[in-house]
Amino acid sequence: MERNPGLYLGFLYFRKRRSTVETNMSTAKHSRRENYIPAHSTGERHYRASERRLMGALDWLFYFVVPMAIVLVLRFVVFGLFIIPSASMENTLMIGDRIITNNLNISSQTLKRGQVIVFADNSHWLTAQDMNEAASSTHSFGIDSGKLFLVKRLIGLPGDVVACDGGGAPVTVNGQAIDESSYLKPGVVPSDEAFSVTVPPDSVFVMGDNRSNSADSRFHQDDGNSGCVRISSVTGVAMAVFWPSSDWKTLNAGRQAFESAGL
Repeated sequence: MERNPGLYLGFLYFRKRRSTVETNMSTAKHSRRENYIPAHSTGERHYRASERRLMGALDWLFYFVVPMAIVLVLRFVVFGLFIIPSASMENTLMIGDRIITNNLNISSQTLKRGQVIVFADNSHWLTAQDMNEAASSTHSFGIDSGKLFLVKRLIGLPGDVVACDGGGAPVTVNGQAIDESSYLKPGVVPSDEAFSVTVPPDSVFVMGDNRSNSADSRFHQDDGNSGCVRISSVTGVAMAVFWPSSDWKTLNAGRQAFESAGL
């Protein structure tokens, strides 16, 4: 039988198209198989072992390392925690009180008269007996590499003239008498001793609230800095007593005594 040339060419074209379509379908099916991710009957994704290990490491990093880093930064950079070892700040701070301090942005511009501050004993005010008693009463809490810290109230800033005539007379700052009755321990006078100190640059004049039992700036005027604490030694401003709960309170009330005097 004689072949029809047109029909024959059409048949060849159909076979070629069919082969091409089958090849494309096979390629797409193979591609889908490669990208296919097995799943449990519940529909949850089934991870490879390497993926599970990576996700486990990321979980450990996120839930343990990051929170720990945040806590360490807050503890050693932003906040300080101290136990009060002596009676020099009674009745504002009692022996055994735990206080929290703000350690950020300490400078002559940010420090204020009336604040309770913590500072390192870089001028060696404390005796060996003081250090041993403090370490014992605080279980070394608040002691850093053998260095002790003191807590006092800031009375004078750089350039201030802090003075008192003694014998129960009020403390004056730049000639302005300060009514300290809101924080002085009941029954004690502002100062039994007379003194007058001009606060050196980059330093502050400090006193304890229990004036009769506080070896503060008044008694260290021969330390080479007129008894004043260098601001570089100030580690923090006390914010609050956080333990015991019966003593809980904020520690910013002393500022009002100086504001009332126009300071």
